[in-house]
Amino acid sequence: MSTPPTLHADITEVLTRWTAPDIAQDALRHTVLAFLAARPDAHRRTCAPGHITASTVVLSADRRRTLLTLHARVGRWLQLGGHLEDDATLADAARREAVEESGFEVTLDPDPVDLHCHPIVCKGYDAPTRHLDVRFVAVAPAGARERISEESTDLRWFDVEALPDVPPEVALLIGRAVAQSETPSTRLPFSR
Repeated sequence: MSTPPTLHADITEVLTRWTAPDIAQDALRHTVLAFLAARPDAHRRTCAPGHITASTVVLSADRRRTLLTLHARVGRWLQLGGHLEDDATLADAARREAVEESGFEVTLDPDPVDLHCHPIVCKGYDAPTRHLDVRFVAVAPAGARERISEESTDLRWFDVEALPDVPPEVALLIGRAVAQSETPSTRLPFSR
């Protein structure tokens, strides 16, 4: 009987096999893989130079709307997501964060859609660290009703063609998520 891979090994495997959508994303993929190779704790929040996080663009069942959170610490509309915990896989972390922050189940595509690196001051730190965010896409069930969590100031559905004032990388991410969710594939519908 084989031992299941660690979360660190799963992240490495996911990013090794992932085909980035463009050259900039591929360069960031290689940077994150190098960080993972150098830091066995890269997936832990306690890794002060930076750590892997997981986020999810949640789309409505018809793919016309996206659920965004008014992030309490950042003060901007963003996709759902956060730190890795005792998750078995990176996709499990992304799904867990989406469910915790939305209040409903989602169907997650196990392949990332995008990567992003951003500085942020996490709880317990006096100076910014880096989030090396692996971003996924999920679809909500028809009629899903959101609930605001303690991590959000607000939570709302927005038309993907009429987003609020989001950072440019979030608008790009949502566009990539819609495109990936509509691509015919043998893995669709997404796994739970």
